[in-house]
Formats: sequence, structure tokens, C-alpha cells
Amino acid sequence: MLLSRWPYRIRGIVALLALGACSPAFKLSKFTTNDALYAAAMREFNARHWDNAIQAFERLTLDLPARDTLLPRSYWYLATAHARKDEHLLAAQGYARLNQTFPDDSLADDAMLAEGNEYAKMWRKPELDSQYGLTALATYRSMLELYPDSPLAPTAKQGVDRMLEWLATKDYETGLHYVRRKAPDSAILYFKDVIKNYPETARARDAYLRLVEVYRSINYRDDARDACTTLRQKFPSDREVLSVCGPPPPATVARPT
Repeated sequence: MLLSRWPYRIRGIVALLALGACSPAFKLSKFTTNDALYAAAMREFNARHWDNAIQAFERLTLDLPARDTLLPRSYWYLATAHARKDEHLLAAQGYARLNQTFPDDSLADDAMLAEGNEYAKMWRKPELDSQYGLTALATYRSMLELYPDSPLAPTAKQGVDRMLEWLATKDYETGLHYVRRKAPDSAILYFKDVIKNYPETARARDAYLRLVEVYRSINYRDDARDACTTLRQKFPSDREVLSVCGPPPPATVARPT
């Protein structure tokens, strides 16, 4: 069928598609100045052409002078383009480059929070290797120390709390694993680690409860009683605590002499 016989709107769409098909590939050599390349990189970024944006911003991070105001922005968009491609490690490393090179830039705290978030995304489940979770935790804490007045500080604190909960859950679930394997000594060690290392997490309560059960299973009555005393003090109205430990013993009244 001849193009001239197609409806006008269809002909227009076909012409646009043909124009796009004939458009040259993105080439860095086309841009002779850093300003032109930065503008092109932003166009590619906004068009979600992540590979092109990464290529352009990577070149800018190498070519821009150290004091050029576009350099920290190039680091930011380079890292963010990697993040949009789910390349979390490259994104985290890119955000770290910004923060380490320009710690006083207005984007420095944003970059450090984003770095922590990217590491956190690589720890998908508490039971998996916690290396990236520990790195995320350290990054969030560093951000709070370096930028305590940042408006992003509450979000970083939430990141700290989330990583602590996951780390506590990892040790807690390891303790449960040893309970199922009838290895009470190992279970006790892990539950105690949860209580010692992550006392403010929800898992600390759970670890105390499981400790009571393990102590009772091996006839460590004094230890079970001490754990229950602590639980009643910390969670006086908790139903599960009352169910496992029972109500507190009645207070004894000294007899007058």
C-alpha cells in the first residue's frame, strides 16, 4: 500500500517512527564542551535512557574541573542512573564518591542517605549474609554524626532502626534454629546476643521469652525466674509475658520485731 493512501494521522506517526529509527546513536564525541555534554546527559536521564546517561555523566566526572559546580551534580545523577537500573552496588559507590569528594556540598547528606539505602536494598532477607546490612547501618550512623541538623536525619534514624531490627531478627532466628536442633546452649548464646546487642528492638522481648522456655527445658529454674523478673519489669502489661511467666509473685511484708 502506498503511503499517500494512508490516513493523515497514520502517515504522521509512521513519519515520526521513521525519523526516530534514523536518528543517530548517542555519541559522546558529538558534544565538544562540558556544558553541552551535561545538557545532553540530563536529556538522556530525563528520558530514562539510563545507559546513555551513565556514559555521559561518567565522562563528566572525569573531565570536569575539581571546582566546577556541575561535578557533584554529575556524581549524583551518575549514581542515581545506576540506582534506576537496580545496580545498587555501583549506585552506592557513586553516592559515596560525591560525599567523600564534596562533604560540604548541599547534596552531601542526600548522597550519604542514598548510599545507605542502596546498601540496605542489597540485604534482601534477614537470614541472608548481613554484610551489606552492616554497611548500611554504618553509613546511616555516619550520616547522623556528620549531618545531625540535616532535614534527612529522621529518615536516616529510621534506616538505623530498620537495620538493627533485621540484625536482631537474624540472631533471633539463628537461636530458633538451634532450639529446633535441640542445641540449647547455642540457642541461649544467640538469644543473649539479641538482648545484649539490640536491646531496643522488638526482638529483644522475643529473645527473653524464648530464653525462659529454653531455661525451663533444661531445668535452669533460677535463670528462667530471673529472665521472667526482667520481662515483667520491662513489659508489665504484655499478655504473652504474663502467659509465659505468670503474674509477679506477691510482695512479702516484713514482720515487726
